[in-house]
Amino acid sequence: MTTRLGRRPRLAVAGVLTAALVAAPATATAGGTSELQREVDAVVAAGATSATAEISTADRRVRASSGTAVAGSNRPVPANARFRIGSQTKAFLATVVLQLVDENQLRLDDTVGSLLPGVVPDGDRITVRQLLNHSSGLYEVLATMPNPRSEEFLKIRWNTWTTAELVARATAYPLVFTPGSKVQYNNTGYLVLGLIVEKLTGTSYADQIERRVIRPLHLSGTSVPGTNPFVPGPHAHGYLPLQRNGVVELVDITTVNPSIMNAAGEMISTTRDLNRFFGALLDGDLLPAHLLAELKTTAHNSPYGLGLISRSLSCGTAWGKDGDAPGYSTWTFVSPNNTRRVTVSVTWGAGNHKAAVNALLDKELCR
Repeated sequence: MTTRLGRRPRLAVAGVLTAALVAAPATATAGGTSELQREVDAVVAAGATSATAEISTADRRVRASSGTAVAGSNRPVPANARFRIGSQTKAFLATVVLQLVDENQLRLDDTVGSLLPGVVPDGDRITVRQLLNHSSGLYEVLATMPNPRSEEFLKIRWNTWTTAELVARATAYPLVFTPGSKVQYNNTGYLVLGLIVEKLTGTSYADQIERRVIRPLHLSGTSVPGTNPFVPGPHAHGYLPLQRNGVVELVDITTVNPSIMNAAGEMISTTRDLNRFFGALLDGDLLPAHLLAELKTTAHNSPYGLGLISRSLSCGTAWGKDGDAPGYSTWTFVSPNNTRRVTVSVTWGAGNHKAAVNALLDKELCR
């Protein structure tokens, strides 16, 4: 196992919520600053049910939160709340894959066909690198089922899916473009990577993430839940904003079978843990320099590296990852000079919070 950690380590509470969001008092955790508090308040004012942000540097951590843990109540967002991180899971899985590259168990230019014979049609045309940087051309698995933001998704929220089942759904469709010819964000590729990790190691991608990343970094609030529908420990509730009879209703989606997100997005974490993971990853504690360079290599002028995404700021380029899961959105980025790590976690509401989040990230990453 590769390890490089020596340097640093109308609203109702239950079910459907039907009235306008109730303004709730902001809640700052210990170490919060008035400026960061104003920024997370702005995210909630823009329409999120709750928002939490944490800034980590070499010598301090600052966190602030706003909104409510349960819409329609005055319950504050818990300190060190857990939340679903969605596609940030891809960064954890990509780290495992690149550690296997470092151990000579595979190469980035190996084909899917050579690693998983017969599993993926056209697998001999698709490389591991293309799975990682979204240039595989595989059909998007989410297009084979109801949109996770839709009313129809509620009908399948408890379904259990295996990685192989999800891959089979997507690969029943032909490639949408020639592998390597363009970049298009794709969840299916990471499901295939999950199968590759299992084939090479003899254990699941979840076991490998736990053994190679979660335990070495002491990420005590991070988990790969499998089919467990609950968010463990303290947490804010997540909601789907659905149009019903001309009114936006918030439907509690906190409990959901996460196997539908699988290797592409099932994980749960905290602001502290995410800042620690992305900081360690981009500081070279988890990968050697040449693979860290690969991690940040993009294709076709896209922002996508291998499991990461670049973000243009007023002060330069930051690296990290964003992620959506039903009811939750999360962003973690490391500043261009690698001195600041910022995570923002939002639970969905009736408005559009993204501009306020973007403003917070730019301001806090560019100090």
